[in-house]
Amino acid sequence: MEIKIKEMIEKNPLALSTTNKEGKPHVIAVTDVKLIDENQLLIGNNFMKKTIDNIKNNPNVSLAVWDNKKGSKAEGYGIDGIAEYYEKGKFLDMIKKIHQGCPARGAIVVNIKKISKLLG
Repeated sequence: MEIKIKEMIEKNPLALSTTNKEGKPHVIAVTDVKLIDENQLLIGNNFMKKTIDNIKNNPNVSLAVWDNKKGSKAEGYGIDGIAEYYEKGKFLDMIKKIHQGCPARGAIVVNIKKISKLLG
């Protein structure tokens, strides 16, 4: 993964999209997302009941990140992946260190399958 994409992911809010059992989309903003290796993102669950229910039903997720600080030359990326939810173990321990002072109820690990440039 390019360094600029990694920095964009770790320095900006991302939109995280899931779908419910009826196939209806649900999108939220997430922050403090960390790249834990070249193909995995770590996201903390503080208050995400609907998102977690959706991931348990259908692990396919999409994220979008963008950096419009460059004025009219905004840049962004779409990320497709498979999410796994953890309520204990090393990923939860990692989230608790990142989200100090927050509930940190669980950790979402997104295994990245595809990154594509968003076109303006």
